[in-house]
Amino acid sequence: MVRLTLDLVAKSANQKNRKEENITQYLKKITHLNFSNRNIDIIEDLSLCKNLNVLYLYDNNISQIDNLSFATNLTHLYLQNNCISCIENLKALRKLEKLYLGGNSIAVVECLEGLGELRELHIESQRLPLGEKLLFDPRTLQSLANSLSILNISNNNIDEIKDLETLENLTQLIAVDNQLLHVKDLELLLDRLPKLWKMNLNGNPVCLKPKYRDRLIMISKSLESLDGKEIKQVERQFLINWKASKDAKKNMKKKSAIWDASAPPNKNMCQGYKDQKRSYLQAYPSVNEHLSLHSAFNSS
Repeated sequence: MVRLTLDLVAKSANQKNRKEENITQYLKKITHLNFSNRNIDIIEDLSLCKNLNVLYLYDNNISQIDNLSFATNLTHLYLQNNCISCIENLKALRKLEKLYLGGNSIAVVECLEGLGELRELHIESQRLPLGEKLLFDPRTLQSLANSLSILNISNNNIDEIKDLETLENLTQLIAVDNQLLHVKDLELLLDRLPKLWKMNLNGNPVCLKPKYRDRLIMISKSLESLDGKEIKQVERQFLINWKASKDAKKNMKKKSAIWDASAPPNKNMCQGYKDQKRSYLQAYPSVNEHLSLHSAFNSS
């Protein structure tokens, strides 16, 4: 069993032959520690490293997040590819901006309340039991609503993401290789995330739905990239125009149906009815324009 201790930190920096006070001074000045891929199982007391900003502990055997309360200046924490099953003991890290927890065994995104500076959360590819999916504690999502900008929840068997609408400042959502199925659910989510400019859902069943890309582009004015492909303004404008022409044609058919249903049987009265219909089209030329655009689009 390998323990991350102050002695191990000192030895790794070739401080072995220094006097005790010099080692202490050195530990207090450390801002970055990299103990990735060192077979570490347990984090022990590192409280002398009070100025620590970045801690790399990925690719180890850590099963519990512990003894980090001292690191009140920590901004980046890398814990991916360990054996962690529960998010805990992070509330003291109030300056934390980026948290990497991918490749663990976490079932619930929770216990992140108080981390008001957290901008990035990466929790992709959790090793979950067959049939289980990653869940979100509503209290945690609410606490991250004002700060979280980037969220990576890929490959977690997730089949709905309605709860994420709380994250109103989200700008990037990466949720590839999940089980998202309904376009309507995504439309509702995008309507609540006005700052989202990048979304990647590759590998979800919903990507195979008819008009999937078109519908999402039309519902979100902020989206600039979908599934790794840039959304150009000309593409969005064309879809908007096409939908407008389609809606105009539907409205015109409804009007025509109403007119036809109320058309008088008398020939003279029929002529008056046709004149009224023609006057309507002249009064609302936009309807004609939309219908012309739609006809041209269908004939091309």
